[in-house]
Amino acid sequence: MKEFMLIFLGPSYDELGLSPEELQGRMGKWFAWGDKMKAQGIYRGGAALHTPGKRITGVDRVESDGPFVESKELIGGYYTVAVDSFEAAAIVAQDYPDYDLEGTVEIREVVNFG
Repeated sequence: MKEFMLIFLGPSYDELGLSPEELQGRMGKWFAWGDKMKAQGIYRGGAALHTPGKRITGVDRVESDGPFVESKELIGGYYTVAVDSFEAAAIVAQDYPDYDLEGTVEIREVVNFG
């Protein structure tokens, strides 16, 4: 079994101005997706990320606060799943709740150094 990180990119809910009811409905979809992965035994972890962030760049370690002009999409969070292949991870990603908000899932295999 390999591990894959599903990285979630798209607009922040704050920017979209979702009502409390819309936000609650959206969270319900996220919890249902997480519960589905847990029931399948493939969920390994994940988290949502606060905005804005801080970026430290280069040999001079230049610090800057977000939002970052050069970033076109917000990284809103991630899940890590254990599946056999990219294809299997892509199937898991089909249930991502924010496709209707023009959200994106980037799939990356986790390198195991052990």
